[in-house]
Amino acid sequence: MGLNNKPVLLTQERELKVAADGVLSEVRKKQADAKRLTDILRALEKLRKLRKEAAARKGVQPPPSADETFEHHIERLRKLIKKRSNLYDAEERALRVMLEGEQEEERKRENEKKLKKEREKLEKQQREVEMMMFGDPDLPSDHPLQPFCQYYLQAEHSSHALVQIRQEWDRYLVSGDHPDGSSIPRGWVFPHPPTSDTWATALKQNES
Repeated sequence: MGLNNKPVLLTQERELKVAADGVLSEVRKKQADAKRLTDILRALEKLRKLRKEAAARKGVQPPPSADETFEHHIERLRKLIKKRSNLYDAEERALRVMLEGEQEEERKRENEKKLKKEREKLEKQQREVEMMMFGDPDLPSDHPLQPFCQYYLQAEHSSHALVQIRQEWDRYLVSGDHPDGSSIPRGWVFPHPPTSDTWATALKQNES
């Protein structure tokens, strides 16, 4: 995905989510209408029953065909409402799946942004540590510390230097009797006695 296309896609996804929310709101309104119609049918059945009982007390009895016609219309309307309700339920499930997928994508993007920010923070800290230890690698050529930077960073630019530095480190990873190196001491390393009177004088001055 190109950098130029990413904002366009994000805008399209937001517009799609807004449209889906609007459609979902309409579907829920239709579901509420279907439920209200079902309640109206029940109320009609109850009202007709009460009127039949009132007419019967007055000696008026409607013909059986009237009951059949009423029940036929009620059943037909009830099936129609049920069919519409099932359709609205299916639309709601589809919209919910789409919105949940969009929310998952949004959470994924947020996590990616968070990881990127943390990674950039760690990289910045790493650069700061390297600068404190080895200096700024982008120093001008005439800077007094440039030779030191070149020395500490030479392995990054020369495989020969990398091998040489690794060999020098490996000399301390061998056994004590190895002819090409020596192992790391297990205890304190004490200085040797002065090898000359001049060196002994410096040590005494340092102690005083």
